[in-house]
Amino acid sequence: MSAEQRLETELRRFSTAPFDARPIATATERDLDLRLFRTTYLPSFVATEALEDNQRPVEADLAWLRLTTAGGTPTALGVLAVGTDPTAHVPGAYVQFVRYQGTDPDSPVIDQHELRTNLVGVATRLSALLSSHLRTRLAEGEGLFREEQLPDYPLEALRETCMNALMHRDYERSHAPVRISWFDDRIEVINPGGPFGQVRVDNFDRVNDYRNPGLARTMKALGYVNRFGRGIWRIHAAMARAGSPVPEFRVDGTSWSVILRKWPS
Repeated sequence: MSAEQRLETELRRFSTAPFDARPIATATERDLDLRLFRTTYLPSFVATEALEDNQRPVEADLAWLRLTTAGGTPTALGVLAVGTDPTAHVPGAYVQFVRYQGTDPDSPVIDQHELRTNLVGVATRLSALLSSHLRTRLAEGEGLFREEQLPDYPLEALRETCMNALMHRDYERSHAPVRISWFDDRIEVINPGGPFGQVRVDNFDRVNDYRNPGLARTMKALGYVNRFGRGIWRIHAAMARAGSPVPEFRVDGTSWSVILRKWPS
């Protein structure tokens, strides 16, 4: 069987699978960062002792973790998680960050970035980027004559919001990025893709389902999400602990948006 015939067979076989499990016909193993896979991804799934005894070729480990098919074609999960250039194969797989000096999109832009790399790279760069834009204020601490510096947004709520957007967005039908718009009074995070599976507009805060189950598993293994089905609760809890306004969730048939409002001065 030729390589083309094998790929056609794999595409037919995975046609009803979740998008992140399907082979990407335009990608080859050269599109995966094998060094990142060996040093960061694989150790998140395999104990150190087992890694030391691992004599399998990297191709076997890639297929075992479903980053490639058994025939060696990268899956969407492989491209998203450890791809060298995910947007070459999944056009919407990037994050757009814009910091405005004002409270509406017509305000001057003082910083903007497009994060066009794999999941590991995006998480690393996004953490640094969000932290760099946080501002702190003094608040009364516990005990006499004590003050503490608190950020204008709790980093936990920001991180949870952004990671959940990456996990739940629709990579298959939308070429739009996850958008993070940072205004003087709020942060808006919008991800393409409305409710999926059992989730509806009227129950999204109580019911869970996964458009990208392989990506969800990966993000939990890498430590980017803490527990499945707790994202909305954790965002609410982090904002409440910081004394910040209640987060707003806007859900329709094509997108989700989360609005985090700045701690009142």
